[in-house]
Amino acid sequence: MSEQQNLTYAQELLKAESGDVRSLRPFEKYLVGIIATGWAVFQMALAGGAFILDGTKTRAFHLAFAIALLFLLTPLMRKARKGMEYFFVTDRIPLMDYALAVIAVIASLYIVIDYDGLAYRAGMPITRDIAFGVVLVVVLLEAARRVIGPALSIIAIVFTVYAFLGPYMPDFLAFKGVSLRKYCSNISLSTEGIYGIPLGVSASIVYLFVLLGALLDKAGAGQFFTDLALSFLGKYKGGPAKAAVVASGATGLVSGSSIANIVTTGPFTIPLMKKVGYPAKKAAAVEVASSTDGQLMPPIMGAAAFIIAEYVNVPYIEVVKAAAIPAFASYFGLFCITHLEASKLGISGLAKHEVPVFFQTLKGGLHYLLPLGVLLYELIILRHSPEMAAFRAILILFVVIFYQELRRSFKAGTGIGQGFMDSIRIIGMGMIQGSKNMMPVALACAAAGIIVGVVNMGIGGMVAQIVETLSQGNIYLLLLITAIASLLLGMGLPTTATYIVMASLTAPIIVQVGGNFGFVLPLIAAHLFCFYFGILADDTPPVGLAAYAASAIADSDPIPTGIQGFKYDIRTSVIAFLFVFNPDLLLWEITSWPQAIMIFVMALIAMSAFECFAQNWCLIKNKWYDIPFFLAASFTLFHPGGVAHRFGVGEEYKYYFFLLGLAIYAIPVFMQSMRKRNLVEAA
Repeated sequence: MSEQQNLTYAQELLKAESGDVRSLRPFEKYLVGIIATGWAVFQMALAGGAFILDGTKTRAFHLAFAIALLFLLTPLMRKARKGMEYFFVTDRIPLMDYALAVIAVIASLYIVIDYDGLAYRAGMPITRDIAFGVVLVVVLLEAARRVIGPALSIIAIVFTVYAFLGPYMPDFLAFKGVSLRKYCSNISLSTEGIYGIPLGVSASIVYLFVLLGALLDKAGAGQFFTDLALSFLGKYKGGPAKAAVVASGATGLVSGSSIANIVTTGPFTIPLMKKVGYPAKKAAAVEVASSTDGQLMPPIMGAAAFIIAEYVNVPYIEVVKAAAIPAFASYFGLFCITHLEASKLGISGLAKHEVPVFFQTLKGGLHYLLPLGVLLYELIILRHSPEMAAFRAILILFVVIFYQELRRSFKAGTGIGQGFMDSIRIIGMGMIQGSKNMMPVALACAAAGIIVGVVNMGIGGMVAQIVETLSQGNIYLLLLITAIASLLLGMGLPTTATYIVMASLTAPIIVQVGGNFGFVLPLIAAHLFCFYFGILADDTPPVGLAAYAASAIADSDPIPTGIQGFKYDIRTSVIAFLFVFNPDLLLWEITSWPQAIMIFVMALIAMSAFECFAQNWCLIKNKWYDIPFFLAASFTLFHPGGVAHRFGVGEEYKYYFFLLGLAIYAIPVFMQSMRKRNLVEAA
């Protein structure tokens, strides 16, 4: 395929991820546009205090918007099949989907329509309540199946069936069971299930951050981040790959989707990586790894940061603080990978004339940094709520868009009126795209709420007992089971849904079993562990859609690309295991800036040592006797407390092992520098 065809295929994957696969007729485009824009205006007005709405009602309206858009945009079947063409209509909206959209909206809003009656009948629903509750579950599972595949719906059905058939199960799986009345009361008619914490966070916070990302993208910020990274790094060894890492990390600040990251930065960085000498597979894998890890970067973290804050019951800024060092260490590790790969392949940077001028590029897009600066200032300095910070950043971005377009129209001589209309068009497109991007997140949170609700009805204790029995009470085996389960589950689910399911089932058990082994594990470490392995599923073969998107742009085979990307992401799994046993990496209970900086520096050096081992290269190719030094240095710097314990040294002296770690790291570097000099002299 040609480059344009490859890019088109990658963009189609992005559309499929958001469920936007139909080519609509003009009046249908207006209908979808009105609903999508209405959703954005509703969320903005709510955040801005234009009106005050009860939390349950907010969640219901949020779900109604998402589910209506889904049925209007996504056909029942993902592929055309002979004799069933009506169920794969992509050139219009069929009558069936109009009907489903109306039914789904009414079912979603039933909790609003009869709000007082349901409150009065809490726990004792009448036949009408049960009927609407069952309809809501059915249409929600169908909506989730359409937009994110069958996995989440199947898991929700399995949990539901188990809830009803529990009394008839074998002894070790036996459960007292639930009635249809209790099931509907918990799942459909209260905030214990569908309208639970995940959907609440999606409605109150996540939408605004996704909208901010969509508006930035439509305004041109994605191109700016890519150009800025190239202007700064393009001339160095393996420059385009390093630029891809930085650009994807910057895009990941406001994007919750790895595929969106790839489609934004990949068309520019992947061809440049191939041009300087990276094989297509490795060029695509670098983009996959960097875009996937964009979900690690605060402030959004694939929408999970806000849900983690609610589940762990800590301020959002504490989640950002905990996620910061692991995220930067992971990105630094990928940066090291690109450098080591370039060294192995003898790749240099781009020619001077191919690199954008840094200050000129920065000047041309400096205004894009203003809303991000406001966002971080509001969150970190003023400590405002995430929704308020995002709302004010969006308002600043509106001003930036008007400034940008009016300035362009003035320069082009097309008049202020044209600039004003262009600004309105960009804002409208951003709102529509933000709503489309939000669909899978909102529906995943709502559908995962079914599973969480069933777990909270008593099954959670049973599942916890089964998992603990499987792990035989061993914390290491439990973490391994959780990691493998997250990878397998994540092959069919978006990251946020994988995290919600796994954290609900295993996070408390990890803390409990860790305590049995004498490890003081903060709950946030267990939650981040589940989240990290949910992210890794995005490039896990054979399903990883991120690998398919990047391989389409690079014109490489998707399975080898996914395998290579997964190899690059081993560093992320290592960090996840390490911060469970060394909560210092999460800055847990650490308030000293010098101590935090020390941990950060040690983590970066430890990651570089680990990558020298993983890539089998430092200054030159490793010898077998180099490897133990790299591993020892990495472990010592990542977990000095563990090394101090081995030597019988008190915890208060553990940071003195920083010097030991550096000394161990210096040994193979010195040996390789001597071997490299001998090779040069021999040549």
